[in-house]
Amino acid sequence: MKRQLILAFLLVFTTLHLNAGDDPCSIHNTAYKNTEFINFKVFYTLAGVYIGAGEANFNITLERMNNRPVYHVIGDGKTYSFYDSFFKVRDRYETFIDTATLLPQKFIRVIDEGGYKKNQNVTFNHTARTAITNEGVFKVPACVQDVVSSIYYARNINYNRYKKDDKIPFTMFLDNEVFNLYIRYMGKETIKTKYGKFRTIKIKPLLVKGTIFEGGEKMTVWISDDANHIPVRVESPISVGSVKVDMMMYKNLRYPLSSLVGL
Repeated sequence: MKRQLILAFLLVFTTLHLNAGDDPCSIHNTAYKNTEFINFKVFYTLAGVYIGAGEANFNITLERMNNRPVYHVIGDGKTYSFYDSFFKVRDRYETFIDTATLLPQKFIRVIDEGGYKKNQNVTFNHTARTAITNEGVFKVPACVQDVVSSIYYARNINYNRYKKDDKIPFTMFLDNEVFNLYIRYMGKETIKTKYGKFRTIKIKPLLVKGTIFEGGEKMTVWISDDANHIPVRVESPISVGSVKVDMMMYKNLRYPLSSLVGL
């Protein structure tokens, strides 16, 4: 089954190292806040030439669901009109994350990727450990994440606890399946992006093969080495060529972007 995982951390479970305080069921939000907005530009690379191919936006609002406050996160991704004839993308992902537990309560995915279309709604019952989708009811483990909530979960990991090549596990539900995943910590690095020069935390995930991304441990993600932990660059080969995604604009971060050290 085809799977598109926009700016997500989708990986296959292997040997891992867990430190005290890294239990996915006990993590708390210290990285983001209501009204945060981040814009990314997607560059397609072929034969070393970078072409601006599309954009992705992520924004957070504070709402209520089942009488509990939730972060409503919307991720929209699309290719520019001139690029549509090559590979048209119109994706919208939504998640509703409980503010206290950081667990998703509802997940919505409406995608169109090169003609591959999918519309999915998932409702999580973490007490019963079930996920209710368009296709049925599925058992899930405790503290399971969805595609988008896993990104915001990853932003709250304390990477200072880890050594290079350590793997940080979590579980995610997608396409009626549970995936045992990890994030590989690759150390720290200063990089130059389209926005500026950043001190970053480097992560190298092992991807599940999708409609755009290849499988294998080929994607690299750099997140800001400050309290916000926002992605500032993502690089990955795709079915034809490769993509580079750079953070281009932000509003309403929880903390100053202190990792920015130059323009």
